[in-house]
Amino acid sequence: MAANDRDRFGEGLTILRELAGEEHPSVLDSFSDVAPDLGRFTVEFPYGDIYARQALTLRQRQLATIGALTALGHALPQLRFHINGALNVGCTRREITEAIMHVVIYAGFPATINALTVAKDVFEAAGQERGNADENTAETTGKESGESRYDRGWRALSDIDGEAGEAVIKSLADIAPDLARYIIEFSFGDIYVRPGLDLHAREIVTIAACTALGTARPQLKVHVHGLLNVGGSKEEVVETILQMAVYAGFPAAINGITAAREVFTERAAAS
Repeated sequence: MAANDRDRFGEGLTILRELAGEEHPSVLDSFSDVAPDLGRFTVEFPYGDIYARQALTLRQRQLATIGALTALGHALPQLRFHINGALNVGCTRREITEAIMHVVIYAGFPATINALTVAKDVFEAAGQERGNADENTAETTGKESGESRYDRGWRALSDIDGEAGEAVIKSLADIAPDLARYIIEFSFGDIYVRPGLDLHAREIVTIAACTALGTARPQLKVHVHGLLNVGGSKEEVVETILQMAVYAGFPAAINGITAAREVFTERAAAS
């Protein structure tokens, strides 16, 4: 069936209802008095076209969206909706919290603190019945291994990002060696090694955040390598970036896809 022959609105509304947890999501009426077509477009394109695609699960899509909206920092109402949606499609509170905390590396502490404040409100409103309410109480940063933060972080960076990540560290040695050390110790030694969200999901969140930011092309390329290195597929890379057209716009998605193409070409040439 051709794309134009599909019931895009009907398919999108089914997915939107699952995320919203209600039969009549508010977006259907929110713009009826000023821009009724926007309500229809909001159902048809994000959900009927993008979310209906099969290369990512709804759980993966929600974690990617949470990562992107956290990084953008200016869409807290939409972040609230998608945190609630993540609970509705089976994400745990711990996974949601870890996805938001992960973005501190790429968008900074203010964006992450604001997003966690929204998450806390959503969790409190949800009560005890959804999202494994007590799962996010145990905090750990991988100290159990006995390794130093630097050694733990270097091992994680090498395992995840490989030569691409190591090249970033080497490029800083002559001008900002402390920055290189902080990347190793904090980004990888503290954040990436945390349990609660596996490396595959962390790299999807990272690709979403870096694409949405629009200012992190070199880092996006490193983490496209990273997702592929931890068992992700080219299709998952493309789908994650494609989804960012909804939240960060088509230019961000186009630039992200161009960066991904370069990584795919580099890896093919090296194989």
